[in-house]
Amino acid sequence: MTGTPDHPVQLPDGSAPDPYPLYAKLRSDGEVHLVEEPTGLCRWTFVRYEHARQALGDPRLTKDPRAAWDQLLRAGYVTGDSETDQYMFHLLNSDPPDHTRLRGMILKAFTPGRVAALGPRIEEIVHGLLDDLDPDRPVDLIGGYALPVAVRVMGELIGIPTDDFAEYHVWACAGLTLPGTAGAAMSRAEAYGHMRKFFTDLIAVKLAALRAAGPGAPEPDLLSALIAAREAGDRLTEQELVALVIFLLNTGQEPTVSLVANGVLALIRHPDQFALLRANPDLLPSAIEEFLRFDGPVALSTLRVAREDIEVDGTVVPKGGIVSIIMNSANRDDRRFAEPDRLDITRRDNAHLAFGHGIHRCLGVPLARLIGQHALGALLRRYPHLSLAGAVEDLRWRPTRVMRGLVELPVTLRA
Repeated sequence: MTGTPDHPVQLPDGSAPDPYPLYAKLRSDGEVHLVEEPTGLCRWTFVRYEHARQALGDPRLTKDPRAAWDQLLRAGYVTGDSETDQYMFHLLNSDPPDHTRLRGMILKAFTPGRVAALGPRIEEIVHGLLDDLDPDRPVDLIGGYALPVAVRVMGELIGIPTDDFAEYHVWACAGLTLPGTAGAAMSRAEAYGHMRKFFTDLIAVKLAALRAAGPGAPEPDLLSALIAAREAGDRLTEQELVALVIFLLNTGQEPTVSLVANGVLALIRHPDQFALLRANPDLLPSAIEEFLRFDGPVALSTLRVAREDIEVDGTVVPKGGIVSIIMNSANRDDRRFAEPDRLDITRRDNAHLAFGHGIHRCLGVPLARLIGQHALGALLRRYPHLSLAGAVEDLRWRPTRVMRGLVELPVTLRA
C-alpha cells in the first residue's frame, strides 16, 4: 500500500467507522506515504510517531499556503490569489514572526490561571445542561450536551452570542471538511464566506459598543480585547482579526465535542475501563489523556509545505511537497506505546500528539482538558451506568477527514 509518485495511496474519508486497521497497515508499509485526495491533491503523509512528532516541529516545513498556492487553489483549499484571500493567513497558516505576533495576542486568555478561573462557570454550564436532559428517554449526547457545553464556554470566552448556533455549526463542519469529500453540507469556500460575514458583522457591533463606552472601559471578552488592541494601534488587520476568531471558535469547539463523545463511546465499548473509572473517579484526568490518544478528535494535521528536499527513512519529500500527519495513526504506533490498540485509562507513559507539537501546538490545551474533566466528570457522576441506545454499527462518523467525530451519539442515561 506504500504510496509513491507513480502510485499514490487513496484513503477513505472520515466516515470510516474503524480506520485503525488501515493505519496499522500503513505503518507496517513505511514511515511516509504519498496520499492522493479526491481533488487530485497529493500530500506526503507521516504515519509513525517518531517522524510525525519531528515533522510537527520541523522548521523546514512551512505553514504558509503561498508556498504551494497553485496546488491548493486547484484542490479548492484556497480561492483567488494570495493577495486577495488574506483570510487564509490565521494562526495555523503562518510562520514566525507573524505566528509569534498573533499567538502572543491571544495567549493571555489561555494561561493556566485564567483557564482555572473558568472552572466554576463551566461547572454551572454542564449541570444546567444535564438538568435539561430527559433521563427516561434516549438522548443525543452530542446535540443535547457535548456541543452546547463547548459552544457556551467558547462563546462566553470569546464574546459570541450562542442562542442560535445551529447554523454556525453547519458552517464550521463544512469548513473542516476537506475539498472533494462526499456528504459535505456546502463547499469550504461557502462555509468560510458565511463565517467571515458573521464575524465581520459582530466585530462592527462590538467596535461600536467599545467606542460608545469610551477609552479605559473594560473589555468584557477576548474579541473585544482584540478589537481594542487593534484600535490602539496594534498590528492586526481586519482580515487577520476575522480569521483569528474563526480559528479560535472552530478549534475550541469541534475538538472538545469529539473529546467528550469519543471518550464516552470508548468507555461504553470497554466496560472494564468504565467500571475502573466508576470505582476510581480520580483517574479521570488520566482517562482523558487516554481518550485523546486512543481515538483523538483531530485525526489529520493541517497542511505543511517542504521548504527544501527532506529525506525520511529513505523517502525524499521534495521541495514544494505538501505534508500532513495522521495524528491518530501516530498515537497507535507500537514503537512508542505499549499495546497501543488497548484502552488503558491508567496509562502513564502517554505523550500523545493529539494537541500537536512544537510552536503550533494547540494553545487551548489547558482549557480543553478543563472542559473535558468537567463535562465528563459531571455526566458520569450523575449517570454512571449510561449505555448506548442502539448498535455500535449504526453510529455515523462525520466525513471530514480532519476531525474524528460522530454525527450523533444516542445514549440511554439510566441503566
